[in-house]
Amino acid sequence: MIGLAAPEFELDGIDAGESVSRRFHTESYRGRWLLLIFYHRDFSFVCPTELTAFSARIKEFRDRNCDLMGISVDTIDLHREWLTTPVLEGGLGPLRFPLASDPHGETSRAYGVWLSEKEASARGMFIIDPSGNLQYSVVHNLSVGRSVNEVLRVLDALGNGGLCPANWTAATGTIKVEAALYPGRVLGQYRIREQLGSGTFGTVVKAWDRRLKRLVALKVLNKNIVDSRGELLFEARTAARLNHPNVCTIFAIEKEEGVPIIVMEFIDGQPLTRVIEQGLDRSRAIRLAVQVAAGLAAAHEEDVPHGNLKPANIMVGHDDSVRILDFGLTRSQWMPEGAVLPRDSAATTELPTSADTFSADAALPAAEFQVASLSFTQNVTWETANLRGTPAYMSPEQSAGQATTAAGDVFAFGLILYELVSGRRALGDNSLVEILAKLGSPNLAHELAGHLPDEYRTLLTELLAHEPQMRLPMNQVEQQLGSSLS
Repeated sequence: MIGLAAPEFELDGIDAGESVSRRFHTESYRGRWLLLIFYHRDFSFVCPTELTAFSARIKEFRDRNCDLMGISVDTIDLHREWLTTPVLEGGLGPLRFPLASDPHGETSRAYGVWLSEKEASARGMFIIDPSGNLQYSVVHNLSVGRSVNEVLRVLDALGNGGLCPANWTAATGTIKVEAALYPGRVLGQYRIREQLGSGTFGTVVKAWDRRLKRLVALKVLNKNIVDSRGELLFEARTAARLNHPNVCTIFAIEKEEGVPIIVMEFIDGQPLTRVIEQGLDRSRAIRLAVQVAAGLAAAHEEDVPHGNLKPANIMVGHDDSVRILDFGLTRSQWMPEGAVLPRDSAATTELPTSADTFSADAALPAAEFQVASLSFTQNVTWETANLRGTPAYMSPEQSAGQATTAAGDVFAFGLILYELVSGRRALGDNSLVEILAKLGSPNLAHELAGHLPDEYRTLLTELLAHEPQMRLPMNQVEQQLGSSLS
């Protein structure tokens, strides 16, 4: 039941000092942690030592936003008698949390602690999180009392949100999954083979899916973007609906060991960056460009722009098949408004998905974000409230801080096409100021087109049109490039 919705209950209960019982139900505790303490019987020997021990530490539980409730088969009248009988006469004395009555054992059965031969419950203890999901369960022998310190430790660990090793306390650190992704480790059904790369949002590893018997790439999201993961996973789910031979397939979005992972197709090849560096003849360059255009066209038909298209996000298989990676996952819409990546932070979202792609491009050095002095390489992703993406492959509107659109992908594709055909980057290794100036110029398309063969000049100017509405849609680009091969 752990991780699933806790069984619902509706029980009569009573607080010390109250003469009238009241109804307690699951919904009463939404938004707070709840500790359910099933105990054997009123007026027994071990039970009062437990309940009073928990009652004495009630402030520590309340400081953790946690309520407590004791539950047994005894009636409300017997609970009241136990609470009002002096301790020296076997009574419980004043208790600072309610006792509920489960006379027929229905709630005990729902939680799996009913002892039919004794017609009472075992010493079960359950922690329910503020969303109503069961997060902790332990059942003791009737002769053994439970430790308040251990329950508080577990509550702290659950609230911490990380992986807590044996003997963990709030003073010790948690296990950082992203720092322990070694070959041989297991995440759910996936056994890690090797680490492929890491970046702002997470780490990518090559892994073996033990259930489906296939290689996959796992993107394990970093703990330091915990507040962003909801939106990031939404983007992943949006991208997962894409089904095209030129788009890297997302198989699943799962949560293992407390962290979300995106399970993707493993691509055995190298990034387009490296393919261009190795040199391309004209025919092969256009064949690769057609495949990129086809993948983009399919994504745009589903209203899924990429937002950070660049050669490093395009994989080329050993058979020259092309896959576009990271649709929607590097659009940097998860940075808080006005935020800037701190100095000495990793300045790339480069997350390769093949063993051959781990290189300096995939793990760039730290950078300081001084606009006047910083020079950017093609793969550095810069993120602030106004600039989002990789400067050397931005569209003019992206450089002005506007939202990602399909038209922005078209512009980025134009820069990539120029690079494929000419063998050199369109914006080079210029400083950020120089890149922004070039992107702001309406003459950029004509300047770059002049360096290409005649048959590609018109197409490039239409791809790099300064105004987004003047750019060709990707399905037309695919058709034009495809016809040039015949």
